[in-house]
Amino acid sequence: MWPAPLPRLLLIIALSLGALWPPSAAAASAAVPDTRRLADFFDATMPAALEADHVPGAVVSVVGAGKTLFSKGYGLADRENGTPFDPATSLVRIASITKLFTWTAVMQQVQRGRLDLNADVNRYLTTFRIPATYPRPITPAHLMDHTAGFEDSAIGVGARRKADVPPLGTYLAEHVPARIRPPGEVSAYSNYGAALAGHIVSQVSGKPYDRYVQDHILDPLGMRHSTASEPVPARLAAGQARSYDHEDGTYRRKPFVFDNLPPDGSISATADDMARFMIAHLGNGPILDEPTARLMHRRSFAADPRIDGYAHGFKEQTVNGHRVIMHDGSWEGFQSALLLVPGAGVGLFVSTNGTGGIDTVSKLVPAFFDRFLPGDRAAPSAPPGRTATPVAGFYKPARTVESTIEKVLTLTGSFRLRVTDDGRLAFKGMTWSPLAPGLYEQDGGSQRLAFVTNSAGVTYAATDGPTYELIPWWETPPVNLVVVSVFAVTALTAVLGLPSAAALRRLRGRPAPAPRAWRAARLLSGLAGAVGLAFVVMFALMLTGDTSILYGVPVSLRMLLLLPPLFLALTVAATATTVIGWRHRPIGVLARGHQVTVLAGMSALVWFCLHWNLLGWRFG
Repeated sequence: MWPAPLPRLLLIIALSLGALWPPSAAAASAAVPDTRRLADFFDATMPAALEADHVPGAVVSVVGAGKTLFSKGYGLADRENGTPFDPATSLVRIASITKLFTWTAVMQQVQRGRLDLNADVNRYLTTFRIPATYPRPITPAHLMDHTAGFEDSAIGVGARRKADVPPLGTYLAEHVPARIRPPGEVSAYSNYGAALAGHIVSQVSGKPYDRYVQDHILDPLGMRHSTASEPVPARLAAGQARSYDHEDGTYRRKPFVFDNLPPDGSISATADDMARFMIAHLGNGPILDEPTARLMHRRSFAADPRIDGYAHGFKEQTVNGHRVIMHDGSWEGFQSALLLVPGAGVGLFVSTNGTGGIDTVSKLVPAFFDRFLPGDRAAPSAPPGRTATPVAGFYKPARTVESTIEKVLTLTGSFRLRVTDDGRLAFKGMTWSPLAPGLYEQDGGSQRLAFVTNSAGVTYAATDGPTYELIPWWETPPVNLVVVSVFAVTALTAVLGLPSAAALRRLRGRPAPAPRAWRAARLLSGLAGAVGLAFVVMFALMLTGDTSILYGVPVSLRMLLLLPPLFLALTVAATATTVIGWRHRPIGVLARGHQVTVLAGMSALVWFCLHWNLLGWRFG
């Protein structure tokens, strides 16, 4: 399936925490985790979950009181060779959890006085500039909170070979995303923003990103079985875990994918090494001094103070009343999550090596909290922020694309929000009850949703996870379904009308009475209809099928996008010849009316293609 612009694992974890397993009496009396209780929990939970979700293996580590409390591998790290998971030596690709290392590197440079979190990022760029689309500049702080206002494209973010990966600065300069909203207003996840932050660290430190991470984070923490380099260095390659997809009872190994934006997801690490990273952040280890660590863990952005936000790159979550700072990661078939509970001094890292692991992790995390960190979320105490009256309609993820063909994913990735008669919300398959003005809480769970407006009056539904933007009526799926349906019906009449009319004339033995220009108009309309119908059908199949844009736009999609300009040319020609032949006789009223209707249907598809960037090879 064409990748949707949404951090799926984070979304599922956010909606699962506190919602899947209500705290039991046993959980309520749980003490601080110890090794035996942790082992009992994971040994009872993990094997069954892996089997149910068709995941080859997993690895986990838990820290507390400044030490590793538990670490263990389950199942296989490599199915072909029968290699078991080992928390000390099995490297998993932690994907976007890499961003926590990038944000840590940013804070190190803040600590050294080389970076100002509130300065224009262009101050630190030497070979390219971020355009001044809005009066307010983008700052490193905006990059950390994902509030820069960038669109987030997925086209070509991966590469098959190391030789295909350009220098980071080159890639960033050639793929500057459009700025689609002012900075600092709402959070919209941005891989480019994280990579830009890593590049800035390289610029001010004078070291490539992977070398910087090795020298200033991995080595100081003794993370000897981890790396930010791709591919994994030869000394670590033997321990590299493999990832898998499961379909029709068969496991298929996923290929190694190089990241064109390394600071957003290039790190491979072991569970034991990730325990060292968690301990450092929980105990102010050698990578940051105490004031800088406190600053980094402090909330830095929230769309509304009553919902969870960001803490300088960490995503906040409130779980059973505990403040959690966390990040997830999903790349190839690996699904991972890292969660820190600063108030309890506890950290959890878990990674699975199968695509089904998204279910494993999303069930395991809330079960862990209910077992070892029970509690209830407190009522909101903060004053409301930029609240807005709930507005029913369709909402798309704020993490979206406006300038490329990916814009069309709005049609498959938006969600309808309804306001019920009793004042509750129905959104994303859940109901939400009023909790305070402009604030709602998930029924049966603890996740919250607040309505906010930006400076331009745009309405957002901001949750404890992603934020969603209200879309105008002309971008909603029902309206666009009507647009395409109108075209399809009228095009069919044009396509089927040509042979029907010819057959009728032959039956009657009459020559074609219409002038040549009119016959040409009808023929061109029929051809345009056939081309348009072929495009609509094939594009729908491609959009909902297995087409991937990870390595760039595939040839099949490029070839398919030859049809819209051909359709446009035929439509223009049909319109011109219709105008030329309009005054000729004997063209009946019904024929004229049908032709006008057909051209109106063609115009509907022209609008559709123009609006959704399907004309002109808009790939970014």
